[in-house]
Amino acid sequence: MSKYTEKLLYGAAGVAGSSILAWRTFFPWIGYDIQFLQAASRVGRHMATHIKKGMYLIDIFEDDVQKSPTKPFILFEDRVYTYVFMDQQANRVASIASEWKLKVGETVAIMITNEPAFIWTFLGLQKLGIAVAFINFNIRMKPLVNSIRACEAKVLIVGQGDDLRQAVEEIRSELDIPTFFQGPSPLQNQSYTRFDELMQHAVPAGVCKAVRVGVHPLTPCCYIFTSGTTGLPKPCIITHAKAIAYCSSLLLANVTNKDIIYTPLPLYHGAGGGGGLMGTIGTGATMALCRKFSAKHFWEDCRKYNVTIAQYIGELCRYLLAVPESPADGKHCVRVMIGNGLRQDIWERFQSRFKVPNMVEFFGATEGTAFIMNLANRVGSCGRLSPFINLFDSVKKFIVKFDAIREEPVRDKEGHCILARPGETGLLLTTIPPHILQAGFYKGSKEMNEKKIIRNVFKDGDVYFCYGDLLQIDNDYFAYFKDRLGDTFRWKGENVSTYEVADVMTGLDFIQDANVYGVEIPGTDGRAGMAAVHLVDGTSTSDDILKMIFNHCVTNLPIYAQPVFLRFPKDHTLTQTFKQRKVELVKEGYDPYVVTDPLFFRDDVNQTYAPLTRESYSHFRSKSKL
Repeated sequence: MSKYTEKLLYGAAGVAGSSILAWRTFFPWIGYDIQFLQAASRVGRHMATHIKKGMYLIDIFEDDVQKSPTKPFILFEDRVYTYVFMDQQANRVASIASEWKLKVGETVAIMITNEPAFIWTFLGLQKLGIAVAFINFNIRMKPLVNSIRACEAKVLIVGQGDDLRQAVEEIRSELDIPTFFQGPSPLQNQSYTRFDELMQHAVPAGVCKAVRVGVHPLTPCCYIFTSGTTGLPKPCIITHAKAIAYCSSLLLANVTNKDIIYTPLPLYHGAGGGGGLMGTIGTGATMALCRKFSAKHFWEDCRKYNVTIAQYIGELCRYLLAVPESPADGKHCVRVMIGNGLRQDIWERFQSRFKVPNMVEFFGATEGTAFIMNLANRVGSCGRLSPFINLFDSVKKFIVKFDAIREEPVRDKEGHCILARPGETGLLLTTIPPHILQAGFYKGSKEMNEKKIIRNVFKDGDVYFCYGDLLQIDNDYFAYFKDRLGDTFRWKGENVSTYEVADVMTGLDFIQDANVYGVEIPGTDGRAGMAAVHLVDGTSTSDDILKMIFNHCVTNLPIYAQPVFLRFPKDHTLTQTFKQRKVELVKEGYDPYVVTDPLFFRDDVNQTYAPLTRESYSHFRSKSKL
């Protein structure tokens, strides 16, 4: 058992053995700490047991197979895939891959949609100690080539589907590695190989563990890419130690092997492939896998599969609320929903309508050194940053004061950071274990990794991981997400939080979502606010609607934060992981010669938002009135 686990256990025992009422007198928030310590002790024991035995993700899976071979592992499109069947398929993959003579830790890239083949391909490669790069099956051309090269893949396995085949055909001149295609369709390029034919002839016999004897905690298990909202996707290193942490993460929410976990999120993402898939393996539970998220079928699937744990991310919950109400809304077995990005403005409405007993919101980053979780169902909170827990935690977490103008931490006269007080918005930093600092967060250049580091934080020579996110804590040390660096812009000499503006705008019941960002106007300082607004189905941009938006913003936002421009996109500007995409929107700005969506500008004279046409655009630009 690790020293960290022992500290947590002793701490929990000591607190539990004292008078809780006495403790609460001096520390009103101690009950939340006890709750977390109890949950953390489960995780600590789980991780320590496996690390001590040298058991990694694939070993945990094979142990699940031995314990419950006929138990359903994956429920997918009216079919049941047992643990033993998935293991046999994984053995076939391992038999094929063994012919490639790859070394432990070398990489195979897989570009497969949400389906059981993703999982058995991943597990089969794990049996040989091969690192697996999870390629986003939505990317094309340059981002796709970059992703394959960035992880130094020796082989590419592509899932079934004409769209995936076409995506690879488009870049085939830039691929110099063996490429295999799954699925029954014929291949036009004879240099590629049909993987299914190899699978038919492969032996499903088990693989000797000796072939992966070189695997250790810091060996790469897989690479999960950043979403690419601020540039080309970067491969985050998921070591085998971190994979065990993913395997253990659901224990914080008291998930057991009796649970059925619904995953409508892409498996190439940290939430779906990490918390969802690895968490299912770690608990020996069952996963109900969805090929693609559907707001219409989400609750139907939960009822169909008797789901008890459901995952969410980003704006997924807002889409569910946009579906017309039904008497069946609260009829399901879901006891916990786990995810991140649930905005405070819809939290209670979502939980009330769909009768979800507990929302477990967390905050973290795939490449980060820690994460936090809200186990108390505190509305709007993404976790806690308790000073008491920080005493025991091997990875310390702090929020420090931040200068939004210079976009850097505020430092004292000695050059060290200053802790933010409750109610103050600050930058989240966490300590970096030495082995992670040495290995890096991304597979890439030293400069790429250095960008995530802040040095000399509380003393000379220390190093911290910077999440690039602004959080705030309350008096009970619950943390609340406020903004992401780059999502705050300056206008009229004031700092504008895109997150807060979006929260205000979505307070109107006819606005489903608002993506807020800053755009440059020649001849002015800073950036003017602009919002890409998505109205609920059946609502159009009428004069009344535009006037209501204007009045609502005037009433609830200071003048500098009120959007100067509105855009009403036909399609949602989200990544495949339900994060708002801003880069393209900022680039297009408010130019009607570029933007085909309806555009409007704030008309203070008529107290509304007026159409921004090519004529009015030219007029205002020349007069510098925008």
